Amino acid sequence: MTAEMYLPHFQVKQKLTMMVNRYEVSESDAAGNPTRLMAFAEQKRLAFKEQVTFYTDASRSRPVFGFKARKKLDLNAGYDITDESGAQIGFFRKDFGASLLRSTFHVEGPGFAGTGQERNQLVALLRRFTDLDFLPIHFDFVDPSGQPLFSVERKMSIGDRYRVTVPDQRVDFRVAAAIAVGLDALMSR
Repeated sequence: MTAEMYLPHFQVKQKLTMMVNRYEVSESDAAGNPTRLMAFAEQKRLAFKEQVTFYTDASRSRPVFGFKARKKLDLNAGYDITDESGAQIGFFRKDFGASLLRSTFHVEGPGFAGTGQERNQLVALLRRFTDLDFLPIHFDFVDPSGQPLFSVERKMSIGDRYRVTVPDQRVDFRVAAAIAVGLDALMSR
């Protein structure tokens, strides 16, 4: 089964601003070069109830998907991922207990479920106990049998840049993009 909006790889680029986090999500070629803008999003910094809406472009005239926390101030809160009409297309949540030493997230979508965890334990520990904000963040999401769903890799650069690789065709681009942006927003706290 192939997802309604499947992309094998794309990138997420965060633009630094004072009041909001801005994200551009672009389809990319196999080498990781952006080829087409797929979505634009803004997330207010220090928002208690996480909600991010993705639009077709920076004019923000047409929303196409988004995610929103189910509860305020809940460390294990889940996030519903919805399409442009508001229908749920996925879900993710941070596993607070498992995330004490290595950040762990759970994901669900049509026909799949899995868990994503930081790839490198040493880097995860360094990020927690130092102010080295430039360290790479790499997450691998796998299904219960260990088969890869998708990966999110932060490249070292000014402003965060993520390369998202999606080998599993069941994973909708919008679900993977929402989680990539969610990781950035949640890991920055």
